[in-house]
Amino acid sequence: MNSIKNVPARVLSRRPGHSLEAEREQFDKTQAISISKAINTQEAPVKEKHARRIILGTHHEKGAFTFWSYAIGLPLPSSSILSWKLCHVLHKILRDGHPNVLHDCQRYRSNIREIGDLWGHLHDRYGQLVTIYTKLLLTKISFHLKHPQFPAGLEVSDEVLEKAAGSDVNNIFQLTVELFDYMDCELKLSEAVFRQLNTAIAVSQMSSGQCRLAPLIQVIQDCSHLYHYTVKLMFKLHSCLPADTLQGHRDRFHEQFHSLRNFFRRASDMIYFKRLIQIPRLPEGPPNFLRASALAEHIKPVVVIPEEAPEDEEPENLIEISTGPPAKEPTVTADLFDQTFGPPNGSVKDDRDLQMESLKREVEVLRAELEKMKLEAQRYIAQLKGQVNALEAELEEQRKQKQKALVDNEQLREELAQLRAAQREGERNQGLREEAEKKASATEARYNKLKEKHSELVNTHAELLRKNADTAKQLTVTQQSQEEVARVKEQLAFQMEQARRESEMKLEEQSDQLDKLTRELEARAGELGRAQEALNRQEQSGSELSAQLATLSAEKDALSHAVRQREADLLAAQDLVREKEVALSQEQQRGSRERGELQGQLAEQESREQGLQQQLLDQQFVVLLGAVAAAKATLQDAVGKLDDPLHLRCTSSPDYLVGRAQAALDSVSALESGHAHYLTSMSDASALVAALTHFSHLAADAIINGSATSHLAPTDHADRLMDTCRECGAQGLEFLGQLQDRQALPQAQPSLLRLPLQNLLQLGQELRPQSLDVRQEELGAMVDKEMAATSAAIEDAVRRIEDMMNQARHASSGLKLEVNERILKSCTDLMKAIRLLVTTSTSLQREIVESGRGAATQQEFYAKNSRWTEGLISASKAVGWGATQLVESADKVVLHTGKYELLIACSHEIAASTAQLVAASKVKADKHSRHLGHLQECSRTVNEMAANVVASSKSGQEQIEERETMDFSGLSLIKLKKQELESQVRVLELEKTLEVERVRLGELRKQHYALAGGTGTPSEEPLGRPCPAPRPSACRKPPLAQKPSVATRQDAQPDRKDGVHPAQLVN
Repeated sequence: MNSIKNVPARVLSRRPGHSLEAEREQFDKTQAISISKAINTQEAPVKEKHARRIILGTHHEKGAFTFWSYAIGLPLPSSSILSWKLCHVLHKILRDGHPNVLHDCQRYRSNIREIGDLWGHLHDRYGQLVTIYTKLLLTKISFHLKHPQFPAGLEVSDEVLEKAAGSDVNNIFQLTVELFDYMDCELKLSEAVFRQLNTAIAVSQMSSGQCRLAPLIQVIQDCSHLYHYTVKLMFKLHSCLPADTLQGHRDRFHEQFHSLRNFFRRASDMIYFKRLIQIPRLPEGPPNFLRASALAEHIKPVVVIPEEAPEDEEPENLIEISTGPPAKEPTVTADLFDQTFGPPNGSVKDDRDLQMESLKREVEVLRAELEKMKLEAQRYIAQLKGQVNALEAELEEQRKQKQKALVDNEQLREELAQLRAAQREGERNQGLREEAEKKASATEARYNKLKEKHSELVNTHAELLRKNADTAKQLTVTQQSQEEVARVKEQLAFQMEQARRESEMKLEEQSDQLDKLTRELEARAGELGRAQEALNRQEQSGSELSAQLATLSAEKDALSHAVRQREADLLAAQDLVREKEVALSQEQQRGSRERGELQGQLAEQESREQGLQQQLLDQQFVVLLGAVAAAKATLQDAVGKLDDPLHLRCTSSPDYLVGRAQAALDSVSALESGHAHYLTSMSDASALVAALTHFSHLAADAIINGSATSHLAPTDHADRLMDTCRECGAQGLEFLGQLQDRQALPQAQPSLLRLPLQNLLQLGQELRPQSLDVRQEELGAMVDKEMAATSAAIEDAVRRIEDMMNQARHASSGLKLEVNERILKSCTDLMKAIRLLVTTSTSLQREIVESGRGAATQQEFYAKNSRWTEGLISASKAVGWGATQLVESADKVVLHTGKYELLIACSHEIAASTAQLVAASKVKADKHSRHLGHLQECSRTVNEMAANVVASSKSGQEQIEERETMDFSGLSLIKLKKQELESQVRVLELEKTLEVERVRLGELRKQHYALAGGTGTPSEEPLGRPCPAPRPSACRKPPLAQKPSVATRQDAQPDRKDGVHPAQLVN
């Protein structure tokens, strides 16, 4: 016998662990196959057997490590269906798997979130569902990790719920909010699934529909528990907190309740769910949390999963239970060992090893069987609980049916009372018919007098027609009541038959269920003692149901007796209806005879009325023709004035033109409505006549004012205004001509009058001056604000000049210090004079407002005199701006960074601005006003101070600038002639530059005048033209032409604002 003394350690280590490694490999292989079959790209639901094997695998290895090791390797980004099925399987594992699965999934939380984010950015139908499903899974994992008292299956007792909530109201409040969030995620998934499916029920039988619907089974299981826990916690919160504090909780619960009830209802209607799950029914309305006793009425919804039928495919064994070696790998290790070293000690394998392996396999088999038995026992207990809850629900349904029968009985009694009231109403109608017969006989007696009294004939005819309509209405009501009685009788019979059938069917079902429960309890009496107690309670409830059914049968007999009594009453009502029908037929015959006699007289009356109607139409058209002729004359007179030479003296403002054009444009709407009313009812032309008269006068006024406005407008605008006025007149005359013709009257279009009037309105708006962009209500505040800003600017200028003087004393000396002090002193004197002028102008302005506003407010006075107010604002702004520019120029001159010419120009500008302010203030002032005289004195002082600034600037410039002495003694005649020519060329160039600058200055002043609100072009104002004098000092800046102010004529002051004529015609 060969013996091996030195066996390799690798072989020795493989021999005892061979069975465990093979078992592990078999387990991994089985899990891989189940995962690949459960999670694939086929659009079909996950098979239950594959999911069950994966769940058993988590219990086998006490976690989900194997599942995640295969799941993270799946190509999830390539298929949305693959991701959807992964979420479904993960949901089932979380609910039914080992408790450690929750912690394993927490480690892969980022992978779940990445899947949801990936498909959330893509437009895919399954991808949208995957995004919502991943949010639900993440919420579920977070909730159960935070509250370990709740298992992933969400099935806990009320004691555990009370313990988890605790006694602190803050914890209860927070837990309720988290349950609401949990429920929201569940409901969002169900709504998204139903939104993608067709509303037809047959879609649940298709594989694509079942693939989407399959995860909703777990959603239904979760929602039933979440709803029960939420109700419990809400009642507990209402017992601790006031109702107003929990209003938000109640609103959110009611919204979730209706969504959940709608979800359960739609799911229970689908055939797919009927064979897989028993969905509970929620009550019609949410619980009343304000009433503490309503908690006793709450019934916990229980979801029942029926027993699964055996599948056609043979299941694969999760654990190898045979004692022999595997069939496909019988002796791989043994053959390798024998080929290498030979059989050890002459035997194939040690007996002890075989016994250990067989014992291990038996232990694993027993362990698996024990787990299966536990699972089956738990499932059986859940089924029994579901059946008990179903029976309780049926009992509640029987109570509701009983209550409904009582309500129906009460309704039948009310209907019987209504029928009796209808009978009494019929008797009353009989008396009315007798009175009608008496009136008819009286009418026949007075028939001969009807020819002389036409008005009485019309009244009698209308009265008879109303009686006939009442009689027909009574007949219709009687027939409807008869039909209603027959329909109520049929409904009662049908309801009684249906109630009888439902009672028999429920009795049979309850008896079958009791027999089945009895057999099951006898078969499993030893294993399930607790189930025996539950069955005993069920039997007691069955006996109670039998007693209640007996009570219901007695009530059914009472209802049948009431129905028979109702039938007898109906027969009596039918006899009464027949009598009424006979009487009504006789009344109809009599009424038809009277109607025939009266119709002849009515025909004569109608022919007479038609003649009168035609006469009325002719009269209305004659009135319309007169109104059209008057309107036509008015428009022709206005158009004729366009070419009248005497009309050239008439002027108007664009503002008044805009108002007249807008009024004429508004009158077109009334003209359109009047024309439409006359076309629908030609017997009434009053609206059209009034609209024509109003429109003709307004249109003529707009045409005349447009022509008057063109006399002051530029040439281009004047021509366009005249053409638009002529077009407006022509269009109006054409429309009036169409109204004079009956055939062309319906084709007349008043809307065509809008276009020329709109063009006229647009031209008027273009000619309006560009005033300040503020409302008239804000002008008063704007004046005070600008005057205050001007005063502040002057105060700031004085302060800055004093600072510059102090700096100049420290930074310079000698001649420069003397020049700087002289310039700054003259600027200071000018600023003080301007400050005094502004103060005086403010006092004068207040005097003007107080003397001119009368009973109106200050704001209304400014709004009424808007042009004067705008000129005052513009002048105040100009003064403030000029003071700022003067200070900046003086600062630059002192620092030797600016020019003396700029300081001189700023002095001229500020003098002109103060003159503008004085002119704007003088417009409304009284000539004998003390403040006006003081203002004029201040104006002269400002001019003197400005002249001092100019003189000091020029003298300082002459002293500072060094002038070269002109020495021409060393030049020859030729060089002198050459330099003379160069000087002449330089003089000519400077004169050309001076001319160009003067032209540019004139254009700038024109544009300034246009922007400041002038009505005409700058070329039309004599003060706006540049001065033709050769010297720059002689070209004086116009003080008023470039800024909105008042004309210099004293007689035009009350009627001109900012250089614009008033908005009325002047002949």
